[in-house]
Amino acid sequence: MLKQSYQLFINGEWVPSRSGQWFETVNPATEEVLAQIARGNKDDVHEAVAAARQAFTGPWSQLKPKERARLLFDLARAIEQQIEPLAHLETLDSGKPLPLARKEVLSTARYFEYYAGAADKFHGDSIPLGPDYVDFTLREPVGVTAHIVPWNMPLNMIGRSVAPALATGNTAVVKPAEQTPLTALYLADMMNDLGFPAGVYNVVTGYGEEAGGTLSTHPDIDSITFTGSVETGRRIMHAAATHIKPVVLELGGKSPNIIFADADLEIAVAEAAKGIYANSGQICSAGSRLLVEKRVKEEFVARLSQRAAQMRVGPGLDSPDMGPVVSQEQYERVLDYIQIGQQEGAALVTGGQRPAQFERGYFIAPTILDGVRPQTRVAQEEIFGPVLTVLTFEDEEEALHIANGVNYGLVAGIFTNNINHALRLATRIKAGQIYINEYFAGGEETPFGGYKQSGFGREKGLDALHNYTQVKNIAIRLR
Repeated sequence: MLKQSYQLFINGEWVPSRSGQWFETVNPATEEVLAQIARGNKDDVHEAVAAARQAFTGPWSQLKPKERARLLFDLARAIEQQIEPLAHLETLDSGKPLPLARKEVLSTARYFEYYAGAADKFHGDSIPLGPDYVDFTLREPVGVTAHIVPWNMPLNMIGRSVAPALATGNTAVVKPAEQTPLTALYLADMMNDLGFPAGVYNVVTGYGEEAGGTLSTHPDIDSITFTGSVETGRRIMHAAATHIKPVVLELGGKSPNIIFADADLEIAVAEAAKGIYANSGQICSAGSRLLVEKRVKEEFVARLSQRAAQMRVGPGLDSPDMGPVVSQEQYERVLDYIQIGQQEGAALVTGGQRPAQFERGYFIAPTILDGVRPQTRVAQEEIFGPVLTVLTFEDEEEALHIANGVNYGLVAGIFTNNINHALRLATRIKAGQIYINEYFAGGEETPFGGYKQSGFGREKGLDALHNYTQVKNIAIRLR
């Protein structure tokens, strides 16, 4: 299943990079090299975009929506049938626990299933202008779409954006993160076997500046979908402005998880742990700021720290509660933030270092920093690791002020048995999704995206289809 080397996938074929260069993908649990990956550059991107353009104007555009739907349904079923090899690759490449990888693979299948069902149901409208006119709109595909995919949920993020793009008649060029390219390439083989026309799905692996940068500046790309850092998102927006290309940006978060004293604390502890330690905290919507009402804060943190200390940390293939972070770079970044938090006056309650049983691998124990002040760096900046910062509030207004007091606005969690608390805050918190009494609530059907520097545009649900279509109005004067 795991190959020693992987080439680029362009126009339905495996091809070497034009430069002939390679890079390595590494198992974060062992620091061992998994495979050699072709290092694509601007020449390879040009070839992939040309293939996608040819497919868009040729065979893919000739398919009826119901025929596109059948191919996407077939892909969804094939992903379900290949859950074990896909999950195994994802775990090796990213370090995540195998059960979580399986869940993400099934979610990927669900994306293709969901958008297959929408392929022949997303249409224009008729507009009443009076008896002398017939006016209607068409929804047309934008064309060749670029998808720059992050390393935290590699396959799932492809499903999230590529599925609606293909369902609405577009073609795709995917640039996976260099840390986690394997499942994007495996998916290419699957689509080939199912008979997707050549050029509909292309994968150019490589580094950000060489491959991703070229893709985001390419004049023949019609839209760009990117998930990643604010800094890279700014560069992509700037590049897209040169050619006036639409972009969808999901740029992370520093999401508050608000615990009121009247909440079911047992449920809230379990959900708070899931909200920050799932995928080793490497989730854009992680509940990384825990806001606890003062009168239950000590009890809540004690319960949560006990739970964190008991979590099993280990290689993803062993199905632990939490695996390693993805890379040496991320490992050092997270440990640096833990030191910064303590220098800023926070108390290290638990975790904060590599567990003693591991000499290798990018493992970090589940960590809690208590006594964090709202304006400190660890309360404001996205750490993207298993580090929870604990803040205290006296009442609903203070909770709201702290919750909105960052530059991000992706999600927020609220735990309370008082529906008035929940709904008042839900309408006043500046975030794209609100989870009430369950963290990571929702599914593939629910719109996802941010306010402020968390980005713009909505993925998931029917809203995502708007990203990959443009509206044409036709007005007819009757005589």
